[in-house]
Amino acid sequence: MSLAKTLADIAAGGAKKMPQEWRDVLGRGVDELRSSDIMDGVIKVGDTMPEFSLANDDGTIVSSQALLADGPLVVTIFRGHW
Repeated sequence: MSLAKTLADIAAGGAKKMPQEWRDVLGRGVDELRSSDIMDGVIKVGDTMPEFSLANDDGTIVSSQALLADGPLVVTIFRGHW
């Protein structure tokens, strides 16, 4: 199964658990963001990410360059609970 299919299945599963009213509000929010041109400044599929350094789980600073030296790098952004 491809990553795109897996992500689509996860999204569909989450949508089934969300009330229609919430999905409508979120959909309008996404439409507003897309029409605001905010997407012009974000990294897109196929773009090269800028180099970065972040603390790992024990506080050690790790650079993307160092990680890429070991092979491909997958970056996941977790926004937490707001």
